[in-house]
Amino acid sequence: MKNFYAVIMAGGIGSRFWPVSRTAHPKQFIDILGTGKTLIQQTYQRFLKIVPPENIYIVTNNNYTQLVKEQIPELADEQILAEPVMRNTAPCVAYASHKIAMLNPDAAIVVSPADHLILDTDEFVRNINYSLDAASRMSCLITLGIKPSRPDTGYGYVQFTSQKLEGDLHKVKTFTEKPNLELAKTFVQSGEFLWNAGIFVWSAASIISAFEQHLPEMNDVFKEGDNKYNTDAERPFIQHAYYQCTNISIDYGIMEKASNVYVLPTDFGWSDLGTWASVYQLSEKDYLGNAVIPSDRVIMYDSANCMVNVPAEKLVILQGLDDYIVVESNNTLLICQKSQEQKVKQIVADVKSIYGQEYI
Repeated sequence: MKNFYAVIMAGGIGSRFWPVSRTAHPKQFIDILGTGKTLIQQTYQRFLKIVPPENIYIVTNNNYTQLVKEQIPELADEQILAEPVMRNTAPCVAYASHKIAMLNPDAAIVVSPADHLILDTDEFVRNINYSLDAASRMSCLITLGIKPSRPDTGYGYVQFTSQKLEGDLHKVKTFTEKPNLELAKTFVQSGEFLWNAGIFVWSAASIISAFEQHLPEMNDVFKEGDNKYNTDAERPFIQHAYYQCTNISIDYGIMEKASNVYVLPTDFGWSDLGTWASVYQLSEKDYLGNAVIPSDRVIMYDSANCMVNVPAEKLVILQGLDDYIVVESNNTLLICQKSQEQKVKQIVADVKSIYGQEYI
């Protein structure tokens, strides 16, 4: 277990959850389901069941380091990896991998987003432990695949073959970004596709080797810091290094290109909580299908199938709404048809162009 490490990616701004999620206080730092714990706190506590507390690292934006410290005060400063600019997931994986490899060349690492929901923690722990053990023994890059329950167009898909590395680790054939509905239906019916959970497991040596092969320039940037990681020189070095990196995801930069990629089919009650509709699906509802968080002072008349998230102290009366999202936070009220919620990103862009940063 001392060779097992967790890297939690917590740098996103979560614009699809606006106005609750703001640039200054994004989704991963919010208790979006009303559980009493924020998403990053839940993620951190899950990994405590797998790796020692000192082996958990959180990669986040410079602007969020204080939020991370407030929400997980037991983290040491060196466990918070601060990015000066957003450059997608490949640089953050390269940074964490090089830093950990300098501490422990035998490290096996799980990389996970901070803002996903896992309902079956025991099954998650079992799957991650198995993957870390496999990655420690073999030169492979493992991605976790979720058995699809519906033809969802909001997720990426992983196609696998019958060829296995061992156990249930299947060779990956293709990655497909969010498909249209017809394609998604075909994928699910074929039985050869899984949702891409964006959770990865590999040894430090395997992922650095993959960077050397597929993103050599980015690898060179971070390799230059090998004698600076875990010293006082790390922060200044990283502030400079990130500006030399291209904006590219680990999926596109490495996983879609490497030949030693395997997927573990899993079923641990996963959701990426990517939209208000996904929160609605997971929330408790009344007999008319309304999900209200918190529910203290909301009165609903002739209303059904609504997702309501409003401040606890505010009295809200809704009449005659069906299938709507009603969200209020930070002096902003959003009322939107659930079927149109993909427009929230555009709404945020419009608000920004009209009012500047004030409501973003």
